[in-house]
Amino acid sequence: MASHARPKPRRIPRTLLRAGLTVSAAGAALAAGGTAHADVIPTNSADTNATASALTGALTASLGGALHPIKTLQLNPLAKTPVDPLTNGVGTQVADFKPVGTQLLTGTLAEGGALKDLPLVGPVTRILPG
Repeated sequence: MASHARPKPRRIPRTLLRAGLTVSAAGAALAAGGTAHADVIPTNSADTNATASALTGALTASLGGALHPIKTLQLNPLAKTPVDPLTNGVGTQVADFKPVGTQLLTGTLAEGGALKDLPLVGPVTRILPG
């Protein structure tokens, strides 16, 4: 048999690897505060409702904390600088109709507006927590 076709011996026995993974998983569970005891599980409906409302409140608070920076982040990195291309506006007027220009759409972004400040998207973002 050629030397490259021979099976290579394992350096660490499989049982030792399994034991190491088991100990690592147990350590991770303890470090994460894994306190799943039978007395913590609610047994009546009042405890279940309290647990559900606490879970809903925690999810809403964490989701609000995660979405707040997204909603308030300045979208245009060049806003309020002399090189911002969105400060240049183009407008036109046909006959006696009202004039139409790009400042209505780009004005909010040129002033450093966030997602919540945009004309059409802003009211929708008020539904989200944060």
